[in-house]
Amino acid sequence: MRMSKLFFQTLREAPADADVLSHQLMLRAGLVRQVGAGIFEYLPLGLRVKKKIEQIMREEMDAIDGQEIVMPVVQPASLWKRTGRWYEIGDDLARLTDRAGRELVLAMTHEEVITELAGGVINSYRQLPVMLYQIQTKFRDEPRPRGGLIRVREFTMKDGYSFHPDIASLDEYYPLVYQAYFNIFGRAGLDVIAVESDTGMMGGTMAHEFMALTDVGEDTLLLCDECGYRANRQVATFVKQTEKDQKKEAPLPLEEAATPNVDTIAALAGFLDIPESRTAKALFLVATVEEDGDEKEQFVFVVVRGDMELNETKLTNALKARQLRPAQTEEIRAVGAEPGYGSPVGISRDDVILVVDDLIPDSPNLVAGANRDGWHLRNVNCGRDYEPDLTLDVVAAAGGHPCPICQAPLRAVRGVEVGNIFKLGTKYSQAMDASFLDEDGGSAPMVMGCYGIGSGRLIASAIETNSDENGIIWPITIAPHHLYLVSLATRRTPEVTEAADRVYNQLQEAGVEVLYDDRDERAGVKFNDADLLGIPIRLTLGARGVKSGIAELKLRSGDEVLELPLDDIAIQIQSVVEAETAAVLAKVITEPLR
Repeated sequence: MRMSKLFFQTLREAPADADVLSHQLMLRAGLVRQVGAGIFEYLPLGLRVKKKIEQIMREEMDAIDGQEIVMPVVQPASLWKRTGRWYEIGDDLARLTDRAGRELVLAMTHEEVITELAGGVINSYRQLPVMLYQIQTKFRDEPRPRGGLIRVREFTMKDGYSFHPDIASLDEYYPLVYQAYFNIFGRAGLDVIAVESDTGMMGGTMAHEFMALTDVGEDTLLLCDECGYRANRQVATFVKQTEKDQKKEAPLPLEEAATPNVDTIAALAGFLDIPESRTAKALFLVATVEEDGDEKEQFVFVVVRGDMELNETKLTNALKARQLRPAQTEEIRAVGAEPGYGSPVGISRDDVILVVDDLIPDSPNLVAGANRDGWHLRNVNCGRDYEPDLTLDVVAAAGGHPCPICQAPLRAVRGVEVGNIFKLGTKYSQAMDASFLDEDGGSAPMVMGCYGIGSGRLIASAIETNSDENGIIWPITIAPHHLYLVSLATRRTPEVTEAADRVYNQLQEAGVEVLYDDRDERAGVKFNDADLLGIPIRLTLGARGVKSGIAELKLRSGDEVLELPLDDIAIQIQSVVEAETAAVLAKVITEPLR
């Protein structure tokens, strides 16, 4: 492609609302343009990257017997009602009505449609297992799009769905997808780790997320460098510890303590000169739960130790709640509690679920609120002063907490989720009546797996981890072009143009993907754009070099400049492309399922 004909525009400065590096560089390099909040259009160079990534996905899915299909983005609401997700998912699901009054959705995922498809085609165990996948547009009405392509509303996803006769078959197939994902990310030049994750709205019995480690990530991951434990903070556990001999303390009598204007745990610990671990933190939430087929709101009073943070995912799962929201001040006072000074001692238990973290019963004589403004209680003891409805793990793991496997300190890092895989089981096949005849002639629901990768997120994550102060540094396997050909011709040096044209044609004939900068621009502009666009190989032809029969080669990832003879230049560049490709592929890892 000649840049004089390329539809693109580079920017010297990124727009002020581009909040992360990948967003800034994609806009500056002319890869994408923003149409609206969380909605982007891909320009020619950006689309080339996207297509290369998607081709890698296809090859790896085909290698594990995946078969590509395409399903509709617009789907009948009736399908989503059959699984219950029409009611379970909130405003993230875009709902609409056609001219005939039929309810529709813009698909954020395709479990309902694929399950109905499989149920209509698969009749016998002899047709199983089978894996179908697509690379398709999806829409999620994300309330807070951010990070360019990291969190958007409209996005492209490779989503695959496998169907099996039993759990054993799914268990056998799941590791194949797990490794295929490492192959995809590795071939795209992206280092990832796999962590245990929450099944979320997808449901199922097991899930893994593939995370690119970067500070712009929205997820917190807990890693153990000793034993290899890895989990998303949503599901991470740790060994809970009390202070030395704390468990042996006998319960002491309740005492009131005046604590004027002390309405936070940090202020309380400082005022009374005690560690935060000797306090009880009260949290007030309202859960939306299902009761007899109807939704209702339930006040939830949660108690965790003062040095811990609530993990809302764990609590949501424990309550089987559709969502949680903070309780309003009037709702808190209606149960007899006081914001900033709350405790479960003496509250009304009517229509209240009292949940305590399982560390609370092993932590005697805590300081908790007195449910009066400006007062706390010393020596509050779970089991004596109040009885919980539920006692379970509802706190979040953090860096420094002991690993649940080996008790070494956990390390907290940030990551961007670029892919996920789920063991769905029979959640959708039972709801959609997707059954088959087994070997004994009986009817059984198909067992399902689900596997997704977001194209845009992968692109953004690749840039976040492959860039410098000058621009992008593409891995050659997903770069828009292999080589950036720079002509430094002027009106007085037509021989340079002639030589550059010849090299351009030779490289194209040799199968090298070339972006030919034939624009009438200064050398500095061309070199700056070359660095910004991040094409892996730069080949420069100038008057002095052409006269001497040489071109200058520089890799985007390094500083060394080499002189190559123009004779047989295509063969030499082919070797460089092969070497750069081999370097990327050499980093593809084999990872056992954790």
